Amino acid sequence: MSTQLELARRGEITSLMQEVAQDEGVSPEFVMAGIAQGKIVIPNNINRRAKAVGIGKGLKTKVNASIGTSSDIVNLEMELEKARVAEQYGADTLMELSTGGDLDMIRQRVLKEINLPVGNVPLYQAAIYSIREYGSVVKMKEDFIFEVMEKQLQDGLSFMAVHCGINTITLERLRKQGYRHGGMVSRGGAFMTAWMTHNEKENPLYSRFDRVVELFKKYDAVLSLGNGMRAGAIHDSTDRAQIQELIINSELAKQAQDEGVQVIVEGPGHIPIDEIEANVILQKRLSNEAPFYMLGPITTDVAPGYDHITAAIGAALSSAYGADFICYVTPPEHLALPYPEDVKEGVTSARIAAHIGDMVKYKHRDRDLAMGHARRELDWEKQFALAITSEKARAIHEERKPADPGTCTMCGEYCALKIVNELFPGCNK
Repeated sequence: MSTQLELARRGEITSLMQEVAQDEGVSPEFVMAGIAQGKIVIPNNINRRAKAVGIGKGLKTKVNASIGTSSDIVNLEMELEKARVAEQYGADTLMELSTGGDLDMIRQRVLKEINLPVGNVPLYQAAIYSIREYGSVVKMKEDFIFEVMEKQLQDGLSFMAVHCGINTITLERLRKQGYRHGGMVSRGGAFMTAWMTHNEKENPLYSRFDRVVELFKKYDAVLSLGNGMRAGAIHDSTDRAQIQELIINSELAKQAQDEGVQVIVEGPGHIPIDEIEANVILQKRLSNEAPFYMLGPITTDVAPGYDHITAAIGAALSSAYGADFICYVTPPEHLALPYPEDVKEGVTSARIAAHIGDMVKYKHRDRDLAMGHARRELDWEKQFALAITSEKARAIHEERKPADPGTCTMCGEYCALKIVNELFPGCNK
């Protein structure tokens, strides 16, 4: 069976490509060409037909929401509710990142609950189940990683973040630079670093990368090359360890693409805003413009409880500079496991950021122009229909009703628009 990438290279337009083209307002040939060049991907799996979502150059910036249990909180019904909320409020994809409870059962239930492409990090389950059985991640068996990966692909995951770029060279860079101000914050990166250091062996996801490629090709899923060396503090952004991993991941992306596997390259987590453009340029240049999955980025370290805002600032700039895929951040980031309301806030913030970025990247401003006209005309129903945040906008307006239903309680009878519109009858553009 041929993969989407192989079919695109043969000039064949699939139903997935057609659906993406219709959703994006571009031609199927444009989508096919982007996939053939490795610049667009469609996360899917031969075992599960998910919603067709295109990610990459020339397409709208997409938003991922992440959910999952922890070792402290295992509540399946809440995770299913979070998955539904993510889909309801406009997430394009979902990552199921549980680390507590029956991981196979949780993943399978989430896959049945929603229609979005679902991804995860297979190293989590391999490491956690090894800890449960042997008492330590360093006793994890190499083959077990690949067994877990195939089991998860069999279940129908559309994409996976696989930590292939952490190898002996990357760790050498980390040691020689004297570790980090914010430590290592990638859970997958920490698991693999501990395993490699204790066993004095190369990362099997790197040394046996051909096996990774074989599995993804078998199920026609998207390989997202994970960012285990992402910065967890802005003072670690764009350091040598991060860039070394990016170089390796870019090389691996080319290898996987040559074998017919669609690839995403992931980006760093905490970045001051003056380094965002450089990070996007580096990733795009080194990876031959593979879709860039930006994790956040969080743009200051001192706003816990509001990191959905610090990340939205970074995501808007990332999108504007060329990032294709944004991983949302919720208010409890760095503090606690998100609840359903946090998922709603995270998805909404990231969608706003993606829209702002696309306004710059593609000059997509028609919706904003229509909103300007609706506000000028005091057309509240049209304003609510155009808003990304329509539910909240309507609720606030109706909770604080004005005496004059044509205005709002901010200005009331002294509404500037109402006063001036009367002076320019028939003159509106």
